[in-house]
Amino acid sequence: GATDHHPAVVTGTGRVTQRFVLPAGIHEVRLSAPAETRLLWHPPGRRGDPEYVPPSSLSPASPASAEFPAWAGASPLDGVFALAIAAVIAAAVAWSRRARLRALVRQPDSRRVLLAAAAVLGVALAARLWDLGGAGQTWDEDTNWSAGRNYVTNVLALDFDPRAWVWNLEHPPVSKYIAGVGAQLADGFGPARVLSALLGAAACALLVGIGARLWALRVGVLAGVFAALTPHLVGHGKIFGHEAPAVFFFSLAVWLCLRVHEGGAVAPAGAAAPPLSGRQLAGRFAVLGVVLGLAISSRFINVLAAPLIGITLLATAPRGQVLRVIKLGLLLIPPVAILTAILLWPRMWSHPLEHLQEAWQKLGRDHGQEPFQGAMTNDPSSNYFFLYLYATAPLGVLAAGAAWIVRTAVRREIRSALVVAAWRLAPLIVVFSPVRQDGVRYVLPCLLAMSLAAAAGLDGAAAVLGRVVAAAARRPAFATAIVGAGFAAYLAVVCVRVHPYYLDYYGEQVGGPAAVAASRRFEVAWWGEGLAEADGWLDAHAADGDRVYRQQDCVEPNHLTWFKAGLWDHEPKKIDDADWILHYAPASRSCPLPEGATLAHQVEVMGAPLVRIYRVERGDLAPGAPPP
Repeated sequence: GATDHHPAVVTGTGRVTQRFVLPAGIHEVRLSAPAETRLLWHPPGRRGDPEYVPPSSLSPASPASAEFPAWAGASPLDGVFALAIAAVIAAAVAWSRRARLRALVRQPDSRRVLLAAAAVLGVALAARLWDLGGAGQTWDEDTNWSAGRNYVTNVLALDFDPRAWVWNLEHPPVSKYIAGVGAQLADGFGPARVLSALLGAAACALLVGIGARLWALRVGVLAGVFAALTPHLVGHGKIFGHEAPAVFFFSLAVWLCLRVHEGGAVAPAGAAAPPLSGRQLAGRFAVLGVVLGLAISSRFINVLAAPLIGITLLATAPRGQVLRVIKLGLLLIPPVAILTAILLWPRMWSHPLEHLQEAWQKLGRDHGQEPFQGAMTNDPSSNYFFLYLYATAPLGVLAAGAAWIVRTAVRREIRSALVVAAWRLAPLIVVFSPVRQDGVRYVLPCLLAMSLAAAAGLDGAAAVLGRVVAAAARRPAFATAIVGAGFAAYLAVVCVRVHPYYLDYYGEQVGGPAAVAASRRFEVAWWGEGLAEADGWLDAHAADGDRVYRQQDCVEPNHLTWFKAGLWDHEPKKIDDADWILHYAPASRSCPLPEGATLAHQVEVMGAPLVRIYRVERGDLAPGAPPP
């Protein structure tokens, strides 16, 4: 019952949800239900599906004597156990490849690549962990987090009933498994965000090996550092969604493709690789199928990694091996990927086509309107992602990418050009689907390819510089290091300027966030960034009992506006009754401000407004037009 004297009765079968608001002073909930029943809750500040109540939030004692641990709301032992399972799997894979790993560690070239990758991993991780929650909670984090916690609870309880896997059913489970491990460790987003930061940083580290195989180690290091300091990659590495897993699996797939035909350590660009037996090649293709399955199980559109894998394998196939690569690749990679995706998602174990259709129907709903090229639309033109990639790249990255095109044409580096072009274009196939929204979110792996291209372009420019400076000519890596360090410093300045709102970054070529917001060319303030800062300002400046208007006509997502109790208890339903008005994304969303409303505070990024807070002087108020 909801209280001792006023029982709350919920009837029905299957998943039944009903919300109860407990009166002040009530601290006890009693559950009377069959043994297989699970208690669910929906804590304040989170939306989406309900969550299983963790044991740390339950006590058999009376309210007067009940005590709860510091980690109430979490199941840290379950989280540790889940991490231990992942560690055992990783150790088993490493043990099966122990001979190969020993050979790699013994070779100087391989050790240099590993050390460089570790250094890049450190840089990328530092950029993502710095002020990890500075942007505040973002739109979908609570949905992914709570669904992930339910999924991990199901796995540890060996509960594979399809009815237990309906949480956030429109997306496959892998990214939610990762978030769920963090959700078990603490009743907050911190651990899950750390795992996201690790995945994003690992994607940057993999660029070191990729660049070393396509060009030279110095190019790989530059590419990794550039990706580590690219604003939108940093921003998505600080929150938990489906984006960090996507960039990691794309990087891992390309790295594995480049190693498929290698018999030993990293070979110089253009060197012939030793031939492999059919059994060896089949095993490596099966591994690629598993990685593709993991990618698809993280997000459906990651199936676009498949053409990237195919083109990379063909571009790097030894002479005379193309036909064998095609046959084995088609025979092994797609079936293994499909099998992996099914095994990872218990919901697919029964009626898979029906459940897939249900997920796609939910994904296919019309999304809200957003600004694009000066107009509000939910059906942007087919050049949507191309323009976003241009606008969200730092100008220096675009210039270095142009230098890569010149380098490729002059040196005729066909193999590397095919890989980078495929990586850049494969995610963009999504433009032919209804999913044209949310900026670069769905094509984020393209930014990794842009970092590779920029690194190769700068290395080519440094080679030209080396011909002018005699000392650099004798040591080409020295010239690349000087140019690369300057470019990395430029990207670091970009990150510092836009911190902590990396998701709203736009390059100098479009005038930065301020010009974009003023012209409504692209989206500024969509994820909820800035609302946490605005909430904190209101908590500090509004008096208890003040009425703060936060309805959807002025704030979306308004589920991220959670104030102190003295404000929350007096929420007005009409804007004319408000003492304060919260206006989110003012560049693209109008808000019917009443007369007497004056701007009290603004959260902004590089001159672009994210949130405005208005103070309303009481009196006879009438709706008025919003300010320009």
